[in-house]
Amino acid sequence: MSDRRPLSFYLLALFFAVFVLFLYGPTITIAILSFQGPSGGLTFPMNGVSLHWFYDLFEQQAVGDIWGSFRRSLALGLIVMTITIVVSLMGGMAFRRRFLGSGVVFYLIITSLIIPSILISLGVGILFNILDWDVHWSTSALGSQLTWTIPFGLLIMFAVFNRFDERYEEAARDLGASSWQVVRHVILPLIAPSLIGVGLFGFTLSYDEFARTLLTAGSYNTLPLEIYGMTTSVTTPVLYALGTLTTLFSFFIIALFMGIFLWLKRRSRGVIDIVVQEAE
Repeated sequence: MSDRRPLSFYLLALFFAVFVLFLYGPTITIAILSFQGPSGGLTFPMNGVSLHWFYDLFEQQAVGDIWGSFRRSLALGLIVMTITIVVSLMGGMAFRRRFLGSGVVFYLIITSLIIPSILISLGVGILFNILDWDVHWSTSALGSQLTWTIPFGLLIMFAVFNRFDERYEEAARDLGASSWQVVRHVILPLIAPSLIGVGLFGFTLSYDEFARTLLTAGSYNTLPLEIYGMTTSVTTPVLYALGTLTTLFSFFIIALFMGIFLWLKRRSRGVIDIVVQEAE
């Protein structure tokens, strides 16, 4: 038999390479242009190579509030992440058993995923105005973003509990554990890596969310809104430097969550071994 690969393999490999280039090409281009020299512009060819625009980013900007918007996005992302984890866990536990109206509740939750994001933002903003509540990034924008993150978190928890082995719970109960002890010492350690995934989803979806925050952030922009506003007035590579740093920050967050995920996964294996040994 010949070990030569068929022509289709090379065609598909070429298609995949073009797809990856299309996917990451803009990000790579922005990263390269952020290293322009002091007299560089927003396009190629580059006029020198330096870290000038990264230094300039940490100085007082004539337009916008970059670091204030970054702090708001970071705080909002952490709040959204925490609420998403808690609600998704509670919802996943609740849906392990069918209850009256569970189908209706499920479809009501998922419906927010198919409604255009800008309409969610508009609806939440109008609701806050009707109720005479302040439209603010920590209230209305928080509620708008939760309609985006919680359904994703619930879907993840549904998949986790769908393949969860209930024999571990039964073994813990046979050993005299109460319902709370089963949750605390068996269920939570076993699903902790999945909760990290839910948290990562919640944070990243919130951190770079634009449409659902556009009409609900109030007077103070989050980072995506600030970057969008800067595109109409900033004409230097400092904007590219900001994009490069925010991208690196996103990769840092992903790496951090992955490290926690692997650590918790090793711990969950230890929990399984302990339960099995005690049951035997």
